[in-house]
Amino acid sequence: MIAKFKSLKNHQGFMKYFRNTSWLFGEKILRMIVGLFVGIWVVRYLGPEQFGLLSYAQSFVGLFTVIATLGLDGGILVRELVKDETRRGELIGTAFWLKIIGAFGVLLILLVAVNLTSNDTYTNTLVFIIASATIFQSFNVVDLYFQSKVISKFAVYANIISLFLSSLVKIALILNEAPLITFAWVVLFDSFILACGFIYFYIKNNSTLNIKNLKFRSKTAASLLKDSWPLILSGVVISIYMKIDQVMIKEMMNLESVGQYAAAVRLSEAWYFIPIVIASSFFPAIINAKKQSEEFYYARLQKLYNFIVWFSIVIAVIMTFTSDWIVELLYGAQYNESGSVLMIHIWAGISVFFGVANSKWLLIENLQKYRIYIDVFGAVLNIGLNLLLIPMWGINGAAIATLISYFGTFLIIFLYIKKLRIVVKMFFISIFYPYYYLKGMFLKHKVQF
Repeated sequence: MIAKFKSLKNHQGFMKYFRNTSWLFGEKILRMIVGLFVGIWVVRYLGPEQFGLLSYAQSFVGLFTVIATLGLDGGILVRELVKDETRRGELIGTAFWLKIIGAFGVLLILLVAVNLTSNDTYTNTLVFIIASATIFQSFNVVDLYFQSKVISKFAVYANIISLFLSSLVKIALILNEAPLITFAWVVLFDSFILACGFIYFYIKNNSTLNIKNLKFRSKTAASLLKDSWPLILSGVVISIYMKIDQVMIKEMMNLESVGQYAAAVRLSEAWYFIPIVIASSFFPAIINAKKQSEEFYYARLQKLYNFIVWFSIVIAVIMTFTSDWIVELLYGAQYNESGSVLMIHIWAGISVFFGVANSKWLLIENLQKYRIYIDVFGAVLNIGLNLLLIPMWGINGAAIATLISYFGTFLIIFLYIKKLRIVVKMFFISIFYPYYYLKGMFLKHKVQF
């Protein structure tokens, strides 16, 4: 065992990805710790009704802001940068201007969308302040560049600076008993500071950078959008899939119920950074494995699935038995309905963890066109279940709807589409991995695909 660790330590490829993942994990863990202090302080300060209004505004914006990414955050740009480093300037420049266009497009869409709601002027003001942050989020193309080079520590620096400054501002607002709208402005401020950080570290680490090379090229834009359009549609559907429950709770119940539900979901989704960090960090390694052989490629992919699935199961078990205690400890008695929601919602994380890793496989295999079928089915199922279960069981019904729709969509669609069935097999191999490991089957026999 010691010898194995020494060999891994001397393996340049392994250490490169290990260090990159460590940086990403460190930043996310720091964000969780700060969130436990500042984020929960904000939730307690605002109370269920005001926090419900802020969460509703963020969820409503979230239904549309995914359009601003134009599907480029799903790995398309990283894949192209890994393939051809010489095209860095045109790829980053084109992606940036595409995302800027997308951000302003979202603001125009929101101008129409808010008129179709029963929102008052104050609520719509919150919506547009939060939505304006998408303009500065266009600069995350720099983060995607760092991912392609497996040097995410610079993106981590930018995120930590942004986290530190926005946290100080939130604390100052709480101590000065600031109104709700100021917390919406912090969302915009956070995006601005992060964009500045990305610009600084990109320029600092590219001494030969020529700004003139960061141009918009229509041919490159067409190529990127040709591959990303399924991800754009999928992203829109996913945003509906994941945000519509809070919008529906507001319309079918009240803002306080939104606050109770959102508080639980915040704790449940706090863990979702784990598969994103792992999958993003190892994405270039999986692409390179495919270049070597299909056997090596699928073996590496299976190991990724095994780790991610069991990480999520362990989290779900722990949170299930401690949900009420955790909610009362962190949020106080005023959020007494959130514990039961957390107990249910946390199990949806297994599907989410696996889905994040599996999205990389879809991208590598150029099967992202199937994402639209998967996500449309899931969104329809989720909305239908919310309509049925919220009147029956309130916010617990919304959590059950999320859980059923996540797992139901995966099993039904992936079994129905022949090209995707291999993933279902790999998922169940991951679920039963401890059995294979203990029996020695996983090590003695190669898994046939």
